[in-house]
Amino acid sequence: MTKLTAKKRDDLGAGQFAFPTQRKEPLENASHVRNAVARFNQVVDVSDAERDAAWKRIQTAAKKFDVEIHETSWRQIGMTHQHAS
Repeated sequence: MTKLTAKKRDDLGAGQFAFPTQRKEPLENASHVRNAVARFNQVVDVSDAERDAAWKRIQTAAKKFDVEIHETSWRQIGMTHQHAS
């Protein structure tokens, strides 16, 4: 993943984060979009409404950077799928 320096992170607009108020999970490239999905459930002190809005921003960024996301909702992150034998 591309490492952001403190200066580059500070230079990002709020709209370039999944959680803009908290400035968490930057979405400026494909690597960071994948990381935002992977770390989504680690973000604390946010409401379900903020998570809904963050998920929409992640989906938009995923399309922009051609990142495939299998989950259709943030509520599916971390769910395991069991297949019948």
